[in-house]
Amino acid sequence: MLTVLELSHNHFSRTLNPKSSLFELHLLRYLNLGFNNFSSSLPSEFGNLKKLEVLYLSYNGFFGPVPQTFGNLTQLTGLLLSDNQFTGSLPLLQNQTKLSVVGLNNNHFSGTIPSFIFTIPFLSYLNLRENNLNGSFEVDNSSTSSSLEVMELGLNHFEGKIVEPISKLINLKQLGLSSLNTSYPIDLNLFSSFKSLFSLDLSGNRISPASLSSDSHIPLTLEVLFLEQCGIKEFPNILKMLRNLEFINLSGNGINGKIPEWLWSLPRLNTVFISYNSLDGFQGSTRVLVNSSVQILVLEANRFKGELPHLPLSINFFAARNNSFSGDIPLSICNRRSLSHLILSYNNFTGPIPQCLSKMTIVNLRKNNLEGSIPDEFDANSSLRTLYVAYNRLTGKLPRSLLNCSSLQFLSVDNNRIEDTFPFWLKALPNLQVLTLRSNEFYGPITPPDQGPLGFPELRIFEISNNKFSGSLPPSYFVNWKASSLTMNEDGGLYMAFQKSLYNSAGYTYIDTIDLQYKGLHMEQANVLTSYATLDFSGNKLEGQIPESIGLLKALIALNLSNNAFTGHIPLSFANLSKLESLDLSSNQLSGTIPNGLASLSFLAYINVSHNQLKGEIPQGTQITGQSKSSFEGNAGLCGLPLQETCFGSNAPPTQRPKEEDEEEGEEQVLSWKGVSIGYGLGVLFGLAIAHVIASYKPEWLVNIACLNKRRNR
Repeated sequence: MLTVLELSHNHFSRTLNPKSSLFELHLLRYLNLGFNNFSSSLPSEFGNLKKLEVLYLSYNGFFGPVPQTFGNLTQLTGLLLSDNQFTGSLPLLQNQTKLSVVGLNNNHFSGTIPSFIFTIPFLSYLNLRENNLNGSFEVDNSSTSSSLEVMELGLNHFEGKIVEPISKLINLKQLGLSSLNTSYPIDLNLFSSFKSLFSLDLSGNRISPASLSSDSHIPLTLEVLFLEQCGIKEFPNILKMLRNLEFINLSGNGINGKIPEWLWSLPRLNTVFISYNSLDGFQGSTRVLVNSSVQILVLEANRFKGELPHLPLSINFFAARNNSFSGDIPLSICNRRSLSHLILSYNNFTGPIPQCLSKMTIVNLRKNNLEGSIPDEFDANSSLRTLYVAYNRLTGKLPRSLLNCSSLQFLSVDNNRIEDTFPFWLKALPNLQVLTLRSNEFYGPITPPDQGPLGFPELRIFEISNNKFSGSLPPSYFVNWKASSLTMNEDGGLYMAFQKSLYNSAGYTYIDTIDLQYKGLHMEQANVLTSYATLDFSGNKLEGQIPESIGLLKALIALNLSNNAFTGHIPLSFANLSKLESLDLSSNQLSGTIPNGLASLSFLAYINVSHNQLKGEIPQGTQITGQSKSSFEGNAGLCGLPLQETCFGSNAPPTQRPKEEDEEEGEEQVLSWKGVSIGYGLGVLFGLAIAHVIASYKPEWLVNIACLNKRRNR
């Protein structure tokens, strides 16, 4: 007798057949089809499963209205349909008197919220966030005895003053009302009736300035408060009253002046986000933060200047990029034993880099005026994953103690004055995925002494342009690189590998970025790192032939070999680079014809082969003929569009070399890589804990969704 069916994360796709034997399981009590790829409307046959207590269909592509036959499911305690494409009005729930959890968020439901939904006796969790709901709604006075503890209504299109009826739901513990699109400011005094509210999200709404004063009334039980992008111009004094406050987000407002000294005296304050304001300092001395309980402090994109204050002893994560802090980075950070993330990029810091980076996980000091060498103080217990010191005035050599950083994934020292040979020794680091050495004084060969592959199997981003590297590349140079897999993003790409997300519950994500010569432009790239690979060897003294093994790098989106002394033909294997968007081979000594295979690269938006010794007809295809003439100039033997020189009636060489020549050259140059393969293990990114549900089927299983365990046990 089958009563539980767990089929989530199985890559099911397309339609859910109404004739499926699934709908014959009339005794089924728990059904989970979440996190698949279904793309169809919901069969009305779901109404046959009248014993169902939990139905989980979230994270699919279901569309259309929810069938009215769902009204037959009178035993439901949990209905989760979030993150689909459902339309129409909200499902009819009058008959579901046992419901404890309803998750309908991230769909396209429209219309109004029926008032009866607030009278469902056991309903504790209601999530209608991010739909197209509109109008207003009423909450009956009897709802003061409602069991509703968590309600999310943000990102809809409500009209009228909906906060007033919500204030009757006095048992709420977590309330999300972000971006309501209402035409009136919200008065915080309306929330004074809540007895145990611990989390309130009003981000994206206008707040009545008067209600932000210390004379206003707000639940003193609040622990989490989101006031992001609320048009607040002065630091809200109402926070002074919230002695239980643990988390505050005031980012994206227009707050001026200094952060008040009293903020750091709140006894339980743990996380502070005040980015994207106009704050310029701190009230009190430079030690005002030292005894604070704050562990996560984000001050990005303000107007802070002068010396950096002494950080809290408890600090774990500190981000202050895009400000005007100056002076030395205080040595006191080395006494902050729990500090793991230090992000001070885009400031005016001078002096040396502190010699205590080994204990940290993320260090981003990009675009300051730091001097001296990178400290050679990385010990065997280092947890460093990102070291980003580009755009400073650093000299010396790369510290050899980086070999102790077995977790290192991102190393960028661009635009400094480092003078060293190529760091072949870094190939011993098992997780290194990004290596950028651009615009320094590196010199010598980039070919291993054994003339074999480079030997960095996890490498995805390799940027060494504008140095003094020399020599040629062996035929097997690009064998066994991570970028040889078209599906390398299936393991989460760099997003997961770099551990970019630090504090997801706060909505903050740290993303490593690089500078990239891309499509003929110099730009800072971030999101491009999440799935693909780039290679930039430009501006060096490299010579010899371009290895055919470069065609193995199927995940490449950008390849720049310009301004070197490469000779020989453009490899035919370029036709295998199916993801390639930007190709720059300009200013070399390449000869022969442009391979016809380049015309088949459907994503190739930019190509530059100017100033070589190429000849013959330019391959004709939308991606190539749409380029500017300058992309092909400086090749006396080229003809055809987009150049003005015609290939008809002339003595121009043929577009392809004779077969005999191709076969002869193929024996010498075109290598066979049939034995090359790389295995990947897909990580399990999400797991559902259902043991307790299967055992008991009690409504309490929903408490974890609302993150209320801690509060319920108080």
